[in-house]
Amino acid sequence: MDFNILFDGFRDKDTIFALKKKITQDANGLKEKLYIMEVCGGHTHTIMKYGINQMMPDNIEFVHGPGCPVCIMPKNRIDAAIALAQMKDAILVTLGDMIRVPGSKQSLSQIRGDGADVRFVYSPTEILKIAADNPAKNVIYFAIGFETTTPMTAALIERGLAQGLKNIYYAINHVTVPEPMCAIMDDSETKVNAFLAPAHVSVITGSKIYKPISEKYKVPIVAAGFEPVDIMQAVSMLVAQKLEGRSETEIEYLRSVKEEPNSKAVEMINKYMEVDDFFVWRGIGPIPKSSLRLKEEYSHLDAYKVFASALPKESAEDHKLCICGEVLKGKAKPYDCKVFGKACTPSTPLGSCMVSSEGACAAYFKYGKAI
Repeated sequence: MDFNILFDGFRDKDTIFALKKKITQDANGLKEKLYIMEVCGGHTHTIMKYGINQMMPDNIEFVHGPGCPVCIMPKNRIDAAIALAQMKDAILVTLGDMIRVPGSKQSLSQIRGDGADVRFVYSPTEILKIAADNPAKNVIYFAIGFETTTPMTAALIERGLAQGLKNIYYAINHVTVPEPMCAIMDDSETKVNAFLAPAHVSVITGSKIYKPISEKYKVPIVAAGFEPVDIMQAVSMLVAQKLEGRSETEIEYLRSVKEEPNSKAVEMINKYMEVDDFFVWRGIGPIPKSSLRLKEEYSHLDAYKVFASALPKESAEDHKLCICGEVLKGKAKPYDCKVFGKACTPSTPLGSCMVSSEGACAAYFKYGKAI
């Protein structure tokens, strides 16, 4: 299959402008302004890259959400990763942008420059070879991500155990999507009254995880793909729900998302992990039941428990000039920040939203200011 042809269909100019026309016409019937939160940073980048925000009528506005696993990582967890990496005979491994996110004093990238063995991988399974090649080292996987990447961590644990590798430890930082959506809707100051639900998460969880949210808060939700046509179609579906007085969970990304979850992936996750009490989301604060941890029977693999004595005891505050938390809650845009594009750039980030390739600030910096 020629995948370029496939994706070209979801970027077709005529289709996009036909949907723009329909959205504009239908939006005339809206009784209130539609504030659509795209939970996932992948949606944010598509919206900015293709100028979808500029195609919307005045009574439809996109607001950005907390669906970037790098952006929401609190400083105390990054400080913990740094402490783990600085231990004797340690190799700390993580994914992509995580090494550049600033902690309270340093980033993983900076301590790597000072000699710590910090590595990033494209796939967690690469850690099996790292551990096998370094039997005298403690290989610590700083695992991040939403429900999308959690099955990969569970699969890594299973394969590591099957191969008898006893030098891999896991610092689990996996978080879940529904709980922060609820936290946003529970905020009395929120403007959000519709959601674009993340596609890749929905492939694992199914769309049914959002139904309690649409029912409780009376907001329409559409699980959407990441291509321009996907997002335009999803917006049209949200507008239709508003016009018809419905607050339901629908699927636009029908080629990959079903209502029911991926049972094999969920079974793998539940085998090794359980819901943690709470996770302190960067810029947002503690959200109960919004993260995962290793089950007690696998505590001997838990880096946070095995190496607890090496971890910092104090929590760290975000940079005083950074408004990343307000951006993640949909209360501000990156251009509202006084240091955006000045003291804070992708090469000199003050906040996590500028570091991550999925961060809203990075998207605004890369693709320019909305008109």
